Amino acid sequence: MNAPISASATAEFLSVDVQAKAPLVEQKTPKPVSQIETDAERIRSSVMRLASNSLEGLERLASELQQLQSFLEFEVERVQGEIESALAGINIIIETIAAWKTSTVTPTPSSRARSIRADWLIRRG
Repeated sequence: MNAPISASATAEFLSVDVQAKAPLVEQKTPKPVSQIETDAERIRSSVMRLASNSLEGLERLASELQQLQSFLEFEVERVQGEIESALAGINIIIETIAAWKTSTVTPTPSSRARSIRADWLIRRG
């Protein structure tokens, strides 16, 4: 069993052994520089494209927000004007009613009730 191994058998054994380990060696070797540069460039361009899309979206959003702000400022001014007009109308009504109260003396509810009863008694009797 301890027979010497021939040189050709040893060479064959070594070549099979090297071929079996070859895939492991290929997996451990780093990518060539050109492949790394290509991957890096692809990543850079993807990031640039995504950033560009994001910036365009943000610019559109900022523009829409500025338009909304302008619209709201206009509406605030319009509503304030309507409130001022309504208050002016209310003041006119209050002044008119106040003038009526001072110019005519209205009978008190008790004297008015007496006059109605008196009219009723006169008609009845």
